[in-house]
Parts: sequence; structure tokens; C-alpha cells
Amino acid sequence: MAVIVIDAGHGGFDNGAMYQGRKEKDDNLDLALAVGKILEQQGYYVIYTRTTDIYQSPYEKAQIGNEAGADYFISFHRNSGENDNTYNGVQTLIYGGDERAERLAENINEELEKVGFANLGIEERTGLVVLRRTEMPAVLIETGFINNDRDNEIFDSNFNEVASAIAMGIERAVPLETNVTDQSTKERNEDNNLVFGIEVGRFEYRTTANFMAEQLADQGFDSYVFEEDQILHVVAGKESSLENVLKLQKELRNLGYVTMVVSAMM
Repeated sequence: MAVIVIDAGHGGFDNGAMYQGRKEKDDNLDLALAVGKILEQQGYYVIYTRTTDIYQSPYEKAQIGNEAGADYFISFHRNSGENDNTYNGVQTLIYGGDERAERLAENINEELEKVGFANLGIEERTGLVVLRRTEMPAVLIETGFINNDRDNEIFDSNFNEVASAIAMGIERAVPLETNVTDQSTKERNEDNNLVFGIEVGRFEYRTTANFMAEQLADQGFDSYVFEEDQILHVVAGKESSLENVLKLQKELRNLGYVTMVVSAMM
């Protein structure tokens, strides 16, 4: 089963581009969740970097994909021009040098063109962390210009069609039964003796973190709390394989937890 990381760009205090009260981080999250849901229905395994309005550094986002051994990483953004209503269209960014990423970007752009966006093509960007630091083919979709009224009309009025178009572009480029990084990930995990868990919360206060850990225990999950950079992290499970931790993540997500795959050395 192909594993795809869906990344909603920006979040939390980082609004991204803004236009007339509209925040890029919100459009990114709405579209990322919609596309992810379609892919899940088609049989792909989807890992989200965020499902709520939280901030993560680009390095954290890339790490989520790398630690999960994902097959593809897809980051959702919206473009912004220097002057309002001057530029329009969809563009997809890649790091360069990976034919799989280029093919994925082309297919996504072509499908978005069908729903009304101008196709601005593919551009190589070497300075973007989520493209440069990911160990799998990665693309960053600029789904129209947030400060262009026509692009916003397409985004809002044809939202379901836009989400379906991106999902179709992904399906055209990514076979359902593939795992291009499986062998290298397996070898890396064996060499490093990694264990995987599912982070379900970050807290400032010990009592709150302990309460969530106890709640997980009551539901039958092994759980623990660790502190890093003065933040308390609540983690469920200590799995030796990615397959097992992905099953655990699915269970937790079905119970309503916001989840993220994490790993540690043993």
C-alpha cells in the first residue's frame, strides 16, 4: 500500500499569505484534509502533518515523512503576488532531479487546469525544506493565488472538484500498490534499532499530559510522557515496525486523536 504524507502548509501563528481577512493556512488545511479523505477512500495510506491549526517547522514536517518511510510527500499551499489580482494560476514546485516528483507535479497541474486554473507549470526550488529535506519524491502545490479573486472563486465554488482533481493527479502518478522507499527504510530501521510510537498531544503542564496518558491506558494503549524543550509529549505505543505503528495510528485516529508518527533509538 502506498504511503502518502499530506502536509497543510503553515498553521498556528504562521498564517501564510493573507488577503482581505483570508488566511492561507486555513485554505491549505481544508484542501489537504479533503484530498487526504479521497485518497484514503481509494485505498492509500495517508499520514497528515497536521489536522488542526497548529504550527510545525518545515524540518518537523519533513521529519514526519522521513520517519514514516513514506512513498511521497505532498505539501499544500497557495500563491500570492506582489499586487492584488495581477497573477493567477496553479504552479507546483519540486526540488529537481527526481522524475517521479516531476511526473506527479505535471499530473496535478493538468488536472487542476481542467477545473479552471491557469497552468503555470513546474518550477524547481532548492531552498524549500519540505522539498530538500524529504527522503522521498516531494511536491509543493501552489493552488492558485490567494490575492486573486478569480482563483479564489474557483477554489471556493468548485472546492470539491479542486480536491478531486488533485487526488486524480496523485492517483495517475502513484500506483496504489507501491512503496518506493520500503527497502531503504527497512534497512535504516534495522541498523538504527528504531522504535515507533504515535504522538497524540503536546502540553505545558504535567498534570494535563499525565491525564491524557492515563486516558490512553484506560483505552488499552501503552503510553508514556517525555519532555523535550520544556514541552511534554504524550506518546502511545512502542512498535518495532512501521506497519504496526501505522495500524496503531489508524486506531487512534478512529477514536478522534490528532496523531503524528514519531521514532526513537533503542
